[in-house]
Amino acid sequence: MSAQVASSADEYWVHHPLLRTFVCEAKAIIAAADSPPSALAALRAPFARLLGDREWLPEVFRQACETGGMGGGIGQWLLYRSADHSLTLFSLVVPPGSATPVHDHLAWGLVGLYEGGQEESIYRVAHAAGHDPGRLEVATVRHLDVGDFYELLPPDNDIHSVRTTTPAPSISLHLLASDIGCTWRHTYDPENGTVRPFRSGYTNAECEDESDRPGPS
Repeated sequence: MSAQVASSADEYWVHHPLLRTFVCEAKAIIAAADSPPSALAALRAPFARLLGDREWLPEVFRQACETGGMGGGIGQWLLYRSADHSLTLFSLVVPPGSATPVHDHLAWGLVGLYEGGQEESIYRVAHAAGHDPGRLEVATVRHLDVGDFYELLPPDNDIHSVRTTTPAPSISLHLLASDIGCTWRHTYDPENGTVRPFRSGYTNAECEDESDRPGPS
């Protein structure tokens, strides 16, 4: 689980030819794209191939973590991070009976299910009369099977939560245009409309100090 620490080099926590091929292809696609939507369209085929291979992801990155920043025993394992921290790939392991908090991403990318089953609840800001500003409501609920994936393109569909629906943990792969685990974003309480600063961290990699922590929302 060791990785390069120099900021001038890309960091790999998994050393497998398939992953390196995928990263090279993804970086080339993003560099050539004229917008995030066009990059996402071109990334779908290589991402589907990565999701479809059962061998490249080591067992250690398929484990839950009792001390993870998401809570609920959820593990967030960093697999790759670019030298400038503009692109990351990680696995999210959600144990049976657990769900992520309602959270945003503030970054575009792709999320796909590698193992297990998930239910995703996508939220939107509620505008009905009598609702407090910022109160959320469920816009869509969908079930994800192995191989299913979806795009994140803020502000659309950026706030969600996922829960595991299978007896075994669910494992999803996240390719995001951000060092997402070390980025301050938000968790939400849809019932009372509160928003809190949130940094999920990684199970296997540290973030810098918290001097940039935002104040309460």
